[in-house]
Amino acid sequence: MLAVKSMDVRENFKDWCNQVINGEILIVSRPRNENVVIISEKEYNEIQKSKRNAEYLAKLDKSREQLEQEKTISFTMEELVDMEAEGWKPTQKVIDFMEKMANE
Repeated sequence: MLAVKSMDVRENFKDWCNQVINGEILIVSRPRNENVVIISEKEYNEIQKSKRNAEYLAKLDKSREQLEQEKTISFTMEELVDMEAEGWKPTQKVIDFMEKMANE
């Protein structure tokens, strides 16, 4: 990781970009501690992928907790097909589940 002044980056932008592309992380110091970090697009994409993976894993954990706490409802394929129909109204199964969840 490299730390440089913004003035130095302006004067040698191409050189700093080449270093970032080669794996360096560049911290550009600015007045009032309003620093910025320059990373390669590849590094940025890896960070974003890690973030999405963490969010997905958190959703899976929440789903597992809901399953263990019996806060889920299951449907047959026939019931799901029926739900797609216009004018579908909740069945007693759905109403009972919604009432159960509302009371918790």
